[in-house]
Amino acid sequence: MEDGETAGLDFWSFVALANRRLAQEYGFRHQLATEVLLTLNRASDLVTYDLEAAVHRPRGRSWSAFRLLFVVWLAGPLEPTSAARLTGMSRAAVSNLVKTLVAERMLHRVPDERDGRSVQLSLTEAGHEEMVSVFREHNEREFGWTNALTETEQRILVMLLGKLITSREEFGTRSRN
Repeated sequence: MEDGETAGLDFWSFVALANRRLAQEYGFRHQLATEVLLTLNRASDLVTYDLEAAVHRPRGRSWSAFRLLFVVWLAGPLEPTSAARLTGMSRAAVSNLVKTLVAERMLHRVPDERDGRSVQLSLTEAGHEEMVSVFREHNEREFGWTNALTETEQRILVMLLGKLITSREEFGTRSRN
C-alpha cells in the first residue's frame, strides 16, 4: 500500500480498511471483534488524554496519580494492594506513586495496626481538599463527554462494558488483578 492511498485515512476509514484487508488478504473472520476493540481503545485513549490534558496536568498531576488519589479518597484508608486492584495499576506502579504523593503531602502512609508488615494509605487534609476541588472540574468534563448519549444509552453502555469485563474469564484472559 502506498502513501497516497493512506494519506486521506481517518480513524473510521482506517477501521474499514483494516477490516477489508484482514478478511480478504489474510482470511481473518472476526472483523466486528476487531472493530469493537479498536473503537473501545480509541474512545478510552481520547477520553483519558482529554481528562489528563485539560484537568490533571495543569494541576501538576498525571492520570495515574489522579486514579490513585481518587480510589484512596473514596475507598480509603486501604492497603496498596487494594489500591492497585481498584485502580487497575500494578503494585509497583502504586508503590512508586505513593512515594511521590507522600512527598507532596497528598497521601499518608502509616503502618497497619493489625499487620505490622503492611501499610494503610489515606489522604492528607491537603489531598482531600485537592480531590474535592479537582473532581468538580473532572466531573464536568466527564459530563461533557457523556452528554452526547442519552441517559438510557449511557446505562446501556455501562451494562455492555460490564458484560465485556465480567465475561473475560470465559476464555482465560490475563489481567493485573
